[in-house]
Amino acid sequence: MSATSQLDPTARFLMGPGPSDVHPRVLKAMATPLIGHLDPQFIAIMDDVMDMLRRLLQTKNEVTFPVSATGSAGMETCFVNLLEPGDEALVCVNGVFGNRMCDNVERGGAKLVRLDAPWGSIIEPAEVKKTLEGCSPKLVAIVHAETSTGVLQPLEEISKIVHDAGALLLVDTVTSLGGTEILVDEWGIDAVYSGTQKCISAPPGLSPVSFGPAAVEAMDKRKTRVQSWYLDLSMVRKYWAGAKRAYHHTAPISMVYALYEALSLIFEEGLEARFARHRRNHELLRQGLEELGFEFLVPSEYRLPMLNAVKIPAGVDDAAVRRRLLDEYNIEIGGGLGDFSGKVWRIGLMGCSCTQNHVNMLLAALRTIMKM
Repeated sequence: MSATSQLDPTARFLMGPGPSDVHPRVLKAMATPLIGHLDPQFIAIMDDVMDMLRRLLQTKNEVTFPVSATGSAGMETCFVNLLEPGDEALVCVNGVFGNRMCDNVERGGAKLVRLDAPWGSIIEPAEVKKTLEGCSPKLVAIVHAETSTGVLQPLEEISKIVHDAGALLLVDTVTSLGGTEILVDEWGIDAVYSGTQKCISAPPGLSPVSFGPAAVEAMDKRKTRVQSWYLDLSMVRKYWAGAKRAYHHTAPISMVYALYEALSLIFEEGLEARFARHRRNHELLRQGLEELGFEFLVPSEYRLPMLNAVKIPAGVDDAAVRRRLLDEYNIEIGGGLGDFSGKVWRIGLMGCSCTQNHVNMLLAALRTIMKM
């Protein structure tokens, strides 16, 4: 494609770790005429988006809105606002995205304490409790849905342990939000961030965040300014959630339209029906892959329904098969990361990509390529 040719990429079936397929209504919403980012009509849309995000996260947190950047910026927003130089933070690491949390802690000048678990396994509550006996962190950070391994992390017991130790609980829900239950208030999550491009099925570009009362209090008691001007919630939240909206930046208006429509579709389907759809199609995929000789990386009780990590069978060429899926069938799946590179495939069933048709297409293509 040359720089002067018309933009017309080949359509794909997105079954990797993200982004996911987007509903035509969401794409249409992005073509809605622009209005100003302080227009009363846009303020009303912002209010609706915040309300729907609260419903999706099952929270009453006032400070709940999408950061104007991708999920990685949502992660950084949480760390730079909640931690000051010299603070201590415990990060639970069982995959790539726990490591990214560690990097955020250290770049902000805070003291990092790591709790590592083998990739493909959960963080055990007993290990969290044991680690907390030897440190006094301001916050504990953990990934709910580890995209690099397909692990779904139980949170309720760990939340109690963290709060008993006097710390805040920060949770990454980038891959889980919109595909499985997240109960921010009931589980005692103090701060959470996510992304729009996975189970919400909007394009990448916004990062929903939510901060509970204890997290807001910690931000209000800061002794130093937030190191990032763009992500400083003492200013940004006055634009999104202030009684009188104060200009901070020009919001990505078309992306907010897209998120509005994607969230509307979620609630038209219903949360329970949506979560059940993800579980049902995961089981259909599991059965088909196991018949082809694939083995899942994660035990069934801790397995993500929307991100399926499977071991590549002996004799199967990782890159060659994924390339044929893309070139011959327009199906994208993801390869492994880190130590799992070349050993694991990551197959996404997220949002609009989570359909029986997607599963059947992939299984049929694999049977042909692998001649089974």
